[in-house]
Amino acid sequence: MTGIAIIGRGAMAHAHARAWSELGLGDSIRYVSALTDGPPLPHAPRARFEPDLGVILADPQVHIVSVCTPTPTHVDIAIRALRAGKSVLLEKPIALTIAAAVALRDEAARSAGVLMVAHVVRFFDGYRVIRELVEGGMLGAVLSIRAGRFSTAPRLSPWWHDESKSGGIVVDFSIHDFDQLNLFLGRPLAVTARRTHPDGPVEAIVDYEGGGVGHVIGFMGMPPGFTFASTLDLVGSAGLATYGYSGALDSGVRLVVPDTVRLQTATGVTERMIAAHNPYRNQAEYFLECVRAGSVPEFCSVDAAVLALAVALAARESLQTGSRVDLAV
Repeated sequence: MTGIAIIGRGAMAHAHARAWSELGLGDSIRYVSALTDGPPLPHAPRARFEPDLGVILADPQVHIVSVCTPTPTHVDIAIRALRAGKSVLLEKPIALTIAAAVALRDEAARSAGVLMVAHVVRFFDGYRVIRELVEGGMLGAVLSIRAGRFSTAPRLSPWWHDESKSGGIVVDFSIHDFDQLNLFLGRPLAVTARRTHPDGPVEAIVDYEGGGVGHVIGFMGMPPGFTFASTLDLVGSAGLATYGYSGALDSGVRLVVPDTVRLQTATGVTERMIAAHNPYRNQAEYFLECVRAGSVPEFCSVDAAVLALAVALAARESLQTGSRVDLAV
């Protein structure tokens, strides 16, 4: 029996609850916690509302804590849960400062529980196929990456629109793409970010050790009714690979609709269909395997989450100062 508590009541809490339910663990969600009560989560039929985190962490039947709260609360909740011996699936970003992220990473290293930061894009099948192409040598050496993320304006929120609490678009939104760049290009050296209009897209160029270059564009000003989209394009010494994701909402959870990964090399062009799936389920399944094995989630490591945050914070600083920002990582 795996007892689960979900901290938070927003969109990510719904996504986590659905993921656990799809793994057959909906009835194992023992608690939902938030500052105020509200409608029950549809995929947590037996969950009890409990605003006191201490009560939840004192329950020996709770083994996993899904933390789906605003970013400023991430570190405190995760540390408390880890000290109580729980395993923690923590929504990204890991923290708002590198010092806080490192403190949490060190706490996880001492804990009996497992910590994984939910960089869910790593669990999208299209992104996984791109990784397999790179690991299989189909692209040769990866030289350049262009990644993009596009949505309508976020709904009004007392914390998201305060950059001191959310980090703004580059920390809360584009961090997924910085994580992908790091995954393929290695050690980031410097970031230059710009925005030509206050409401326009944010563009960032990341220079990497060895000469690789990454370009990220993030925009949250698409018209009402626009379906969330992201893109990933890789240039390698032996070919090109591209994937475009289009999102679809199902009961409030963003799923993947059928799409393709396109590979072009000297031998021709191939396309691979990506079937509809729920990446949050994939993420929860991998995390659950790590918890049951008592193993560190190497595929989605805490170190990677810290590095993605470092690039995102540098991009934010560059956006504010108009200057290139070097990274000491």
